[in-house]
Amino acid sequence: MNNKTGRYSKYIRPLITFLDLLIINLLVLICLRTSMSNFGYHTILSIFWLIASYYTGYYEVFRFTKEVQIFGKLLKQFFFITIITFAYVGYKYKYVTPNEIWFFIFISFITIGFQKFFIFNLLKKYRLFYGGNLRKVIILGNGKNVDELVDYFSNNPDYGYNLLKQFDLKTNKREELKECYQYVLDHKIDEIYGSLTTLRNTDIENLINFADNNLKTIKLLPDSKQTLYRNLALEYYGYIPIISLRKIPLEIEVNKRLKRFFDIVFSILVIVGVLSWLIPILAVLIKLESKGPIFFKQMRNGLNYEEFSCYKFRSMRLNKIADLEQVSKNDPRITKTGKFMRKTSIDELPQFFNVLVGNMSVVGPRPHMVSHTEMYAKSVDKFMVRHFIKPGITGLAQTNGFRGEVENEQDIINRVKYDIFYLENWTILLDIKVIFTTIVNSIKGDKKAY
Repeated sequence: MNNKTGRYSKYIRPLITFLDLLIINLLVLICLRTSMSNFGYHTILSIFWLIASYYTGYYEVFRFTKEVQIFGKLLKQFFFITIITFAYVGYKYKYVTPNEIWFFIFISFITIGFQKFFIFNLLKKYRLFYGGNLRKVIILGNGKNVDELVDYFSNNPDYGYNLLKQFDLKTNKREELKECYQYVLDHKIDEIYGSLTTLRNTDIENLINFADNNLKTIKLLPDSKQTLYRNLALEYYGYIPIISLRKIPLEIEVNKRLKRFFDIVFSILVIVGVLSWLIPILAVLIKLESKGPIFFKQMRNGLNYEEFSCYKFRSMRLNKIADLEQVSKNDPRITKTGKFMRKTSIDELPQFFNVLVGNMSVVGPRPHMVSHTEMYAKSVDKFMVRHFIKPGITGLAQTNGFRGEVENEQDIINRVKYDIFYLENWTILLDIKVIFTTIVNSIKGDKKAY
């Protein structure tokens, strides 16, 4: 079977756009009153749809885009369409009821969402089973990032990247690059991936010139220690381009307010719906098993490295080293009730009071004891970056296996890696995903929950 290299890809987006416009206009006929089905309204609705999709990046969906990101784009698109529809209908068609509009929006959201995910997964199956819509790629260079990319292409065949060859450039770089250029032309390669740790500036310049002159796409892999690894943001001071080393979505006021609103609503629901009856029960159990307060208070570092009192249900007997030593497996300080609470993460629930008053967020980097923060700040690269945003009750690192006791240096390095990824790529949907995963892990049980 001859594998297609994706020469029909350019038609996919216009086709999906046409289908979306067709569906939403047909649903006007089905869901709304006949008087609204006129040329003027259909034209305005279609124009608004295209304008909203441009600003939300609704059609910026690629083969490597995750489903949660697609769902986020769908929500953004219909958020604007809802506002526009209510505004226009309220101005032009005052006799149309809000229930009719909501019904139209709901059916449109479900229908177009189904169509979008159906096509996205259909293309995955097409690439996986029929070898179509493929991108022929090669990789230049060697190193950890290159190895990870090779594994990524190998483990995700449904993304449609056909890795034909890796030029490691370890022996004779000049000759291998010449061979690479010829290989690209002979095998009609679509994309070239080059490692910045292997290629010199002159090599990169020549590679870019070759790619431009032969209509090939080139993408570069930075080393984790290089500046270009970061989530760079380009700004202009007049006509002068200025690069910021890190783009943090939660520095944008609307995102900050959205996250805070979510935190307040979610924490109130937990405090009223769960803690209001759970606290008296646990208070009795904790007091019966050991002397001391119900809650355990510990100083931790939060936003901008400021210290705050972090609350938990007390899970240990009173001891003098509670603020110095992390809990370890089979720690004799832990009570029977405490063991259950820690296994199910119930001991963390009082931190929703921290969220409500603003010390913490529901999702974010987990705060460490002050003594440990000072230690890690000196020994772990980029550890302090975590303090650009509020700490969380749960976090991306915790849902990826790096919760609880730090057993070795790699544990804390990976935790920092996930925390930085979170603060540079925050979305409200990512928060919801982390919360859902945390709940599932609590029910299933985490091997590091002790």
